[in-house]
This record gives sequence, C-alpha cells and structure tokens, in this order.
Amino acid sequence: MVRKLLLLVVLAVSATARADLPGVLRWDVDRGLETTYQSVYRSLEENRFFVVFEPNIGRNLAGFAARWGDNYNRNGLAGIRSMVFCNAWYANAISNVEPGLLSLCPLHVTLFHKAGTTSVVFARPTHTGVGSKAAALLQELEADVSKAIGAGIAAVGPAPGRE
Repeated sequence: MVRKLLLLVVLAVSATARADLPGVLRWDVDRGLETTYQSVYRSLEENRFFVVFEPNIGRNLAGFAARWGDNYNRNGLAGIRSMVFCNAWYANAISNVEPGLLSLCPLHVTLFHKAGTTSVVFARPTHTGVGSKAAALLQELEADVSKAIGAGIAAVGPAPGRE
C-alpha cells in the first residue's frame, strides 16, 4: 500500500504541468513518445477535443538534415509530433465574444522526446487572450484542455520498472 502511494506521488510530481515559459504549459513524463502520444490523443477525443490533423514534425524536419548540416536537431530530440484539435462549442463561444481569438482555432499540442523523457507542450490560450473580453472563457478552455492532457499522461502509467 505504501509503495503504491509513493508511486502515485512520484507520478503526480513527474507529470505535473509546468510553466517555464509564460505562454506555454509543459508536462514531462518518463515514457516513450508514441505511448504518450496515443494516450493524450485518446484523452483529448474523450474530452470532446477532436484531433483534425497529426503532423509528424520530426519526420518532416529530418528531410532537411543534409541541407542544414550541423544546424539540424542541435538539441538531439528523438522525435516531435503534434496534434491539431478543436472543440466546436468553444470555437462558437469564442467567436461570439471575441472573433479575433479564432486565431486559437484550432488549438494544438506538441510532444517531443529526449533522453527517455517525453515532453508535452501546449500554448496557453489565456496568454494569447490577455485582457480580452473572452478571458474567462479562455481560462475555462485552458483548464479543460489541461485536464484532458493530464488525464492522458496519467493513463500512460509509470515507466516499466518503476513500480
């Protein structure tokens, strides 16, 4: 029992959203990119944020490796994937209050992997809409997306050998 409780605490701390950059929420998890990606994808969809496009940014950038030479992937990222998603209710609600914030529609989340850790990053709608008439709506949107991402990360579970 104590062991399971300790595991939950470690998991909660290791997958807690951080805001190192003011406009970006970030979660780090010690799991593979594809496993984390699939889990976050499922959770977004289950929470009515429907994925409409899935660019594999890492694969696209790899096509430029020869041209960019030493400037290619200087951070040594093992993969970069994104999901572009939308919730029609939020899109409509935002357009009713502040049409200029439709620049947020669709939203996106990006995952990158390095040295055994997958990071999930999300551009904060509240940062984009600071001072707008839709501020309260953006807070709700950001909280709902963050909750969905967090649930997807939690569903991944601990890395093998960490139980």
